[in-house]
Amino acid sequence: MAATALPPLPPQFKSIQHHLRTAQELDKREPVVAYYCRLYAMQTGMKIDSKTPECRKFLSKLMDQLEAMKKQFGDNEAITQEIVGSAHVENYALKMFLYADNEDRAGQFHKNMIKSFYTASLLIDVLTVFGELSEENTQHRKYARWKAAYIHNCLKNGETPQPGPIGMEGESFADVEREEAGSSSLHSGTTQPTSSSTYEANNIPTSNYSGIHIPPGAHAPANTPAEVPHHTGVTSNTIQPAPQNIPLVDPSLYSAQSAGEVRLTPEDFARAQKYCKYAGSALQYEDVSTAVQNLQKALKLLITGRE
Repeated sequence: MAATALPPLPPQFKSIQHHLRTAQELDKREPVVAYYCRLYAMQTGMKIDSKTPECRKFLSKLMDQLEAMKKQFGDNEAITQEIVGSAHVENYALKMFLYADNEDRAGQFHKNMIKSFYTASLLIDVLTVFGELSEENTQHRKYARWKAAYIHNCLKNGETPQPGPIGMEGESFADVEREEAGSSSLHSGTTQPTSSSTYEANNIPTSNYSGIHIPPGAHAPANTPAEVPHHTGVTSNTIQPAPQNIPLVDPSLYSAQSAGEVRLTPEDFARAQKYCKYAGSALQYEDVSTAVQNLQKALKLLITGRE
């Protein structure tokens, strides 16, 4: 956990307050994700205002936190290698998204699933520290933010939300922001989880989502809520693993042959390595399905030179 306390958040940095709060909440159970949440906040804050005294002081303390975490987790590949870190953060974001999506489609509407939707969107923001977002992640971010606002507002108004992708206009976050006003204290030495879900009003999509394909997340692990449970000390023989839908191995891989001499480019090797890293990260969460899918992608690319 980052030990250096941050000074009060300057008003200019309002847009990164929830990313910093997410970092606080993940310090103990997901320090790698917490690190990159702070890195995103640092980079975004530098772009917003790095000149006024209060902003410079805040960013300086945030930099101290990042340096302390680098020293503490210096032997962790997810901190020292961006490709590993990217896979780790993306898998955790997807884990959040799939949990919330499963709950939504099952008609189980509650604060934890709302927070999971919104946290997933924040973590997809964080992925921009590694480069431009994929179209899939961009769509997931928009959908997750919209769903979080829509379900929150339905429950607040005593209405029953409609599960799954539906044709709805953008939802207002004004009421939620008022609930959160003054409740955010960003001192990293003390994690202060909020009693209700928090949202950011900026960039809320207003378009219709009935035409967007959102994966059902049927293979999401059972233990993927916003508060991911850790081992409780109970011996493993008393815990029954959650059943998972394992994808079939692509039959074409059994007979796949390279068409002549396949010339793999450096980019091909980088993509294959990325898929293998994604698979390794997925296995940390016992997500066999995602691991198998990524390993198959890597194998097909290496054998045929095509994805």
